[in-house]
Parts: sequence; structure tokens; C-alpha cells
Amino acid sequence: MKKFSAFLDEAGRCWPGYKPVPGKKPFSLGSCRKEEVEQDIETLEEKGPGLWANIRAKRARGERMRKPGEKGAPTDAQIKSIRASESVELDEGEAWTRKEGQNPSGGLNRKGIESYRRANPGSKLSMAVTTKPSKLKPGSKAANRRKSFCSRMGGMKRRLTSAKTARDPDSRINKALRKWNC
Repeated sequence: MKKFSAFLDEAGRCWPGYKPVPGKKPFSLGSCRKEEVEQDIETLEEKGPGLWANIRAKRARGERMRKPGEKGAPTDAQIKSIRASESVELDEGEAWTRKEGQNPSGGLNRKGIESYRRANPGSKLSMAVTTKPSKLKPGSKAANRRKSFCSRMGGMKRRLTSAKTARDPDSRINKALRKWNC
């Protein structure tokens, strides 16, 4: 008789076009991400500098890079241009990791939440419930979300923060509790 885990391995834990994320628990949120489609070298060369496109394609295929001095190895000037373009790519990140996606009063703004959902397929992250408790209908979805968040974060504030952090009005946990009207 076949084990359930063997059945899941055959079926695959991700949708077609997605691949598993290392270190994530299988079948949990964020455990799969979109695969980068391999393109042939000619297509990559049309899009950007030929050397960088070739290196990116080789890395994607798992080929080894040539050592300096070997035939076909990149020159020092080419390596500097590659490193410069890499640093530009690394500086650009998703909006939720930068100031433009974050709300100064704590949490993420709409742009930050949308960029987080794009970066993490299957995410159900939604906006904070900032409506005053007196305006919420008791037992509504928003009221239940607010109540759950407040009780969870209140417990975290009591157990997991130092006395100094708990008193600091600019700490992340206090900003969050204020935003949710806890």
C-alpha cells in the first residue's frame, strides 16, 4: 500500500509553474514561488548586455563559471560592470520592504500590501482594521479580526517584550496596537 507522503511527492507540492521554497514547511503559505522561465541566450542578449545575460543564463542552468585567465573568462572591466549592475538590482526591492510601502504610523500601506502579495503567492495579508470599535458591528468579520489581533498582540507585548519596549510609544508593537485601536 502506498503511503500518503509518497502520493504527495508524486503529485508535487506546488502548482504547475511554481517551485518549492527551501526551508519552508511543505503546503504552508509561501512554500511555493513562481519559477523563472529559462530563456535561450539569444533572447537574453537582446534584453541586456550580452555578458551579463550569458552569466545569468549559465547560473540558471547550474553551469560553473570560468576562472580568471581561462579561455572565455570575463575581463576585469566586464566583471566591474556586472557587479555595478548587480548592486543596482539588489537595491531595488519590493515596496513592502522599502519606505514607500510602509505607513509611518506602523504597518504597511496599500502599495506595500499589494507588493507583498505579488512577492508571496497565496498570501492573505489584508489592511488593518482601523475603524473605531464603537463603529464596528459586534460579531462582524472586521470586529472579529480586530479582537483576535488585539488579544494576540497584547499577549505578545506582555510576554515577549522588555519593560522598556512596552513603555516606548514608538515601538513597533505599540504602534500596531494604536493603529488597530486596541
